[in-house]
Amino acid sequence: MPREGPAEADETFMGLACRLAARGRGHTRPNPMVGAVLVRQGRVFGTGYHRRPGAPHAEVIAIEGAKEDTRGATLYVNLEPCSHHGRTPPCVDRILSAGIRRVVVGTRDTNPLVSGRGIAALRRKGVLVTCGVLEEKCRRLNEAFFKYMETNKPFVTLKAALSLDGKIASSSGRSQWISCAASRKKVHRLRSRVDAILVGIGTVLKDDPRLTARGVRGGRNPCRVVMDSRLQIPASARVLRAEAETLLATTDKAPKGKIKEMERRGIQVEVFRPDRSGRVPLGRLLRRLAGRGIQHLLLEGGSGIYTTALKAKEVDKLLLFVAPLLLGGRDAPTLFDGPGFASPKRGIPLYDLRWRRSDRDLMLEAYCSGPQSGRAGKRPAAGGRI
Repeated sequence: MPREGPAEADETFMGLACRLAARGRGHTRPNPMVGAVLVRQGRVFGTGYHRRPGAPHAEVIAIEGAKEDTRGATLYVNLEPCSHHGRTPPCVDRILSAGIRRVVVGTRDTNPLVSGRGIAALRRKGVLVTCGVLEEKCRRLNEAFFKYMETNKPFVTLKAALSLDGKIASSSGRSQWISCAASRKKVHRLRSRVDAILVGIGTVLKDDPRLTARGVRGGRNPCRVVMDSRLQIPASARVLRAEAETLLATTDKAPKGKIKEMERRGIQVEVFRPDRSGRVPLGRLLRRLAGRGIQHLLLEGGSGIYTTALKAKEVDKLLLFVAPLLLGGRDAPTLFDGPGFASPKRGIPLYDLRWRRSDRDLMLEAYCSGPQSGRAGKRPAAGGRI
């Protein structure tokens, strides 16, 4: 283990804090994932991570579970300690009472309730604070939380299964199953970790999906959102079953009687003024979802919504399961449909491309924008560590 102090040691211990934080994935919402590590002279003697809203924060767990006196020690935490009262007292107060000499922070918390106040409070009391260690890694860990806090919109992950020649369905419209069983299992795990899934009415009419997280131990079903500008959804659609929350996004062109019928069944309906194409305006829908506390949205199709979201630059991340299969068909739907761009220079650049095997498929992950440093934004309707 490297000696405490040099940049290499700081990165090593911050990496450990990030790995601890990730143990809370899918369970901490609306809170971010946070891990904490207590170190003295290169030795770790206390660790903790946030498990669920209302439970003690990572810093408090590490301090109270420490195997020796915490006075004079260094605390590593991937996110700035909170300085406000929520369901739990401020972490800053507990850090100060523990006599910790130095705090190493991965990245500043852009939640307006914190936003540098935790760091400032520690420094005022003489604690040495180092900020920005493995910052990009720390921001990626809580990418949905940061997007939500800084833009008042959900982080949007576009998930699709496609053939090697880019088709998301055959020429007859059939898509079950392009991806293999292992890939579909990963998708169910991902569903259990997001706040909502968005599909278009075309997907509902064609596939009649349930859009639930099945076979995931301890998982939860996300809210199911259907864009349906004229409320064509059949009353028997499986996505309307009570096994998970459902929200229908429609326009004022929808029959008022059907809106009332859906609301009597306990289905939430959001009505929008249509955009120029007569559809639900995606940007306004995303802001309304953020107002409901939705931080991470999974876009599951079909081609029309994929294309609209990509052209509007509303997609943050791509997760593609590419099958070793050629489907062909001039009219078979693709991931990004429509007339496309006139030249490669005008195409959508992707960043931080990564891939790994998913049984027989390739799982590709890429971002639609490069890494960004933290910046405070308007305070969302909900969120922050509680």
